[in-house]
Amino acid sequence: MIKTKIFEIDDLSTSKDKIKEAADLLIKGGTVAFPTETVYGLGANALDEEAVAKIFKAKGRPSDNPLIVHISKIEQLYELVESVPPIAEKLIERFWPGPITLIMKKSNNVPDIITAGLDTVAIRMPSHAIAKEIIDMAKLPIAAPSANLSGKPSPTKASHVIKDLNGKVDGIVSGGSSQVGLESTVLDITLEIPMILRPGGITKEDLEQVLERVEIDPGIEGVTSDDVTPRAPGMKYTHYSPQADVIIVSGKVDEIVPKIIELTKQKQKEGKKVGIMCTDETKNKYMNGIVYSMGSREKIETIATKLFDTLRQFDEEDVDLIFAEGIDRKSVGHAIMNRMIKAAGYNVIKSGR
Repeated sequence: MIKTKIFEIDDLSTSKDKIKEAADLLIKGGTVAFPTETVYGLGANALDEEAVAKIFKAKGRPSDNPLIVHISKIEQLYELVESVPPIAEKLIERFWPGPITLIMKKSNNVPDIITAGLDTVAIRMPSHAIAKEIIDMAKLPIAAPSANLSGKPSPTKASHVIKDLNGKVDGIVSGGSSQVGLESTVLDITLEIPMILRPGGITKEDLEQVLERVEIDPGIEGVTSDDVTPRAPGMKYTHYSPQADVIIVSGKVDEIVPKIIELTKQKQKEGKKVGIMCTDETKNKYMNGIVYSMGSREKIETIATKLFDTLRQFDEEDVDLIFAEGIDRKSVGHAIMNRMIKAAGYNVIKSGR
């Protein structure tokens, strides 16, 4: 059991000492969780294999799942990659700092433990002020997957991190809620046509404003074969799962609601404690079960922000089963459904009659 130091940061301008202490832990080879604009990350010195190994141990993360390296200055990028192609320069100018990770050919400075033995490395520059300040003070590239136990919903609040990792990491920086609420978009730019390996807050439509063509990996809902090496974080294993089983009910909204009501009554007759993950527009239509809204269909970014927190709320209620409304796959809805389907272990019911 590690004695975890909690750093409460309300105002960055008056918390420089706390930031420096957290950065010093990273410099000394420790692990520190900190907020980013996407989700909270669990960081370690990306150039120190022993430090990075502590990330895998704390999370219970499989070693064949590559990590994202976070930087705060563009100069750090050149130490981590063979070269920066023109396409990367265009994307960096438009989207960095921000919630997009670029996959490029790695340099010899990057340990194999980061890349799961691949010849590429995933890199991003977070826009969150606390994340940038910690990386700046550490003067190191920081490897940082989401700061949760492997397979559990990603953390968007410090309380989520504390519940999962207190006693397993050296430090946790508490700095409010994440703004985006979903992990970064992962884009492989080593291919002839850039390919989205994980959807996120930067959408395909956003990328097409900068690039001539962008493709989405056809296996984006998850690679499950044991003999396949994932090309990006989160492609191989089931993720984001609460304690209860999740079943997504997809289709038209006016068909989803009665289907969930029917299924809820059926499961309650079997003695099951049922949770319903709905939207603001439908929450008043459910009279049975434990009901939580994940946000508004009219403002889909609110669903992205609240998704993981809503999944964790059902853990607090100790439900046996969760029925979740499916979301339209447009704009960031594609990323939301990607996370929901993985949380459900690909268990989806069509609501159409």
